Amino acid sequence: MSSTPASRDIDTSRPHSARMYDYYLGGKDHFEVDKQAAETVAAVYPGIFVCARENRSFMHRATRVLAREHGIRQWLDIGTGIPTEPNLHQVAQSVVPDARVVYADNDPLVLKYAERLMRSTSQGRTAYIEADVKDPTFLLNAPILSEVLNLNEPVALSLNALMHFITDEQDPYGIVNRLLDALPSGSALALSHCTPDLDPPTWQKVTDVYTNAGTPVQFRSRADVARFFDGLELLDPGITMGHRWRPDLSSADAAAAEPPTDAQVSLWTGVGIKP
Repeated sequence: MSSTPASRDIDTSRPHSARMYDYYLGGKDHFEVDKQAAETVAAVYPGIFVCARENRSFMHRATRVLAREHGIRQWLDIGTGIPTEPNLHQVAQSVVPDARVVYADNDPLVLKYAERLMRSTSQGRTAYIEADVKDPTFLLNAPILSEVLNLNEPVALSLNALMHFITDEQDPYGIVNRLLDALPSGSALALSHCTPDLDPPTWQKVTDVYTNAGTPVQFRSRADVARFFDGLELLDPGITMGHRWRPDLSSADAAAAEPPTDAQVSLWTGVGIKP
């Protein structure tokens, strides 16, 4: 089930961040213009593929922790991107089969594949809204949101690799506060955000690639990422590199693999609970 503000054609004349991310993850749902832009990023920052994988892995771990340890049964995932299994609802419903998830994104290509996000367990439910995080009022007022989620019960707000596409002029902290204000005590914010902290010259080049492609970005420092969690109670280990946030050391693959460097990952992550 989906809700959209208007039907829009897919623009293949310029790259889109969601489709570039699909390329980083090894997906096939992108166009040549996206591949070219993504390869330009990779030429200046080869770690982008590691960063994308670790971002996805953080989302999986944060979802499981919130479901298992904090009783979360509802998620609002904004900036969903093109479906890549396991999707958030599959991770959540593997822990709590009655989990409910509303996805939101502003790329019509994501809507095209949204049926992949609708394959819920019989006990749970999923829905999709075509919406832009820069318009939280539209998103929060979408009828399907209140139909699927009970906003009187805790909701996890999932903002993975999204807020660096919102520049300071677009009021990123105000947007997150507006979304959190709509959620009750016990709700959570799970957020990841690319950072230039470990290699500023390289990340300036990445910024230039995205900006020249028509997608403004603002990669932020750890202190600036921490501001998104103002007023929340951070879960251990606090704000840390993506691969260091409660890594799953039990898997054979994790034990055998050489861990990435912080500079390769360059992704601040954190999970906070609303008091």
